Amino acid sequence: MNNKTKIFFKGVKDSSSLMIPVVPFGIIFGVFAIDLGLTPLTAIAMSVIIFGGASQIIFLQLFSAGASSLVILSSVGAVNSRHLLYGTVLSEHLSDLNLTWKIIVSYFLVDQAFAVSNDYFKKNKKDKDKHFHLLGGGLNCWTIWQVTTIIGIYLGSIIPEKLGLSFAIPLTFLALLVNDFRKLINVIIIVISGSIATLGYQVIPFKAYVIVAATVSLFIAFILTKLMKKYYE
Repeated sequence: MNNKTKIFFKGVKDSSSLMIPVVPFGIIFGVFAIDLGLTPLTAIAMSVIIFGGASQIIFLQLFSAGASSLVILSSVGAVNSRHLLYGTVLSEHLSDLNLTWKIIVSYFLVDQAFAVSNDYFKKNKKDKDKHFHLLGGGLNCWTIWQVTTIIGIYLGSIIPEKLGLSFAIPLTFLALLVNDFRKLINVIIIVISGSIATLGYQVIPFKAYVIVAATVSLFIAFILTKLMKKYYE
């Protein structure tokens, strides 16, 4: 086994523990997509093209609510904008790669792959093949996401429509927010963003309640962070 293969499988191994929550999330997406009337092929294509759990769910929610294409694309772009930060952080480690490799690894630069590969890159700065670690972690997540999406798609097709499963989506996001309830500032932002999105669902034009809620919340979070920093100085 050559060095590239070893690094690749280390990326797979390091990211495997983070795949546990991906499994139910992928299944829920597949079920939700079918529940909203998408064809299996369309749902699979969405997972391949977008390849982002949270943004795919938001896409479906806005689509089902009748939002315009501009609002849907803007919302998905806003949710996925964190990947710009991921790319900026890793750019110093991957600057020597050619354009083709940069495009490939950027596609697989998801949350789980970034978390494990960023740490690996810091410890192996001189290894010219270190990008295979990111490729391994990202491809691991990609494979599991596609497989669980397909499972959800065909699971959703045998579940009676009257049962409905859309309630599972907010429950999933609530589970992701559990750790954030430990800090007061996080709770404040969660309450504010949730309130704006809920109250603005019927009021804000073009179904842009997600974008408005996120923008206002980020601005308030910035102000609160600055105030708290001055308070503790």
